[in-house]
Amino acid sequence: MIARLNSSHACHLHDAVHVAGLGALMPARLLAFDTSTEVLAIALGTPSGSWVHHGSGGAKASATLLPQVAALCQRGGVTLESLDAIAFGRGPGAFTGLRTSCAVAQGLALGLGCPVLPIDSLLIVAEDARAQVGRGGDADTNIDIDIDIGVAMDARMGEVYAARWRWQGGRWHLRDAPMLCTPEALVAAWRGQPPAWLAGSAWAALGPRLALLVGPRVLHTEQNRAAALLRLAVAAHARGDGVDAALALPLYLRDKVALTTDERDAVRAAAAAA
Repeated sequence: MIARLNSSHACHLHDAVHVAGLGALMPARLLAFDTSTEVLAIALGTPSGSWVHHGSGGAKASATLLPQVAALCQRGGVTLESLDAIAFGRGPGAFTGLRTSCAVAQGLALGLGCPVLPIDSLLIVAEDARAQVGRGGDADTNIDIDIDIGVAMDARMGEVYAARWRWQGGRWHLRDAPMLCTPEALVAAWRGQPPAWLAGSAWAALGPRLALLVGPRVLHTEQNRAAALLRLAVAAHARGDGVDAALALPLYLRDKVALTTDERDAVRAAAAAA
């Protein structure tokens, strides 16, 4: 689904919601996409407006990403050749999804001769959460809030991808770098001083094993992943974070992508015990 974003409204799936943090005009033409989760998120920002697309990710992303990029550019009235930079979700996340995102970003950027903007996929979740909490539920009105957000995404195999940021002074500050760990290890790391909010898919998938993480309020769903990605891309471009296309590399936190039968049995036993 493609939706037009302007300074006052955005469409996320079937609901009209306020656009956060983009403004009416952008000084650059930016394409951004993320395929690290089961949601394919694509955004296009131009001086005349912004558009987003949310669709099915996972295994389908490799087949649908480029056609949806082309459709979004057509909708926005821009050509790929006019893009100033390409932002992509670098991970951590699903192995196949990260390879798709990085390969497409690198291929497009090499062909177009433009830089890439690697965006932490967990930070996208934190940025979306920032738009949901505080005053009014959007990123524009929450620009001055001081908030601590922990992100925990289901990494399968009984583990989570986790990181923690603090939004302060109008920008993100990394507190805990992205890591792959068990829910129990995350509880141990954050239980003494938990974040104010917890966002991400891990709570729905592994909630009982995170129940001892007392303190944070939980955001179970994302509001507009593509719009959050575009806000981060705009900020990264303004900071001059663009790098050569050859550096469009994934952030892998796991070398092993499957469990043995005994390991799967052990994970199920641990979940049942929890």
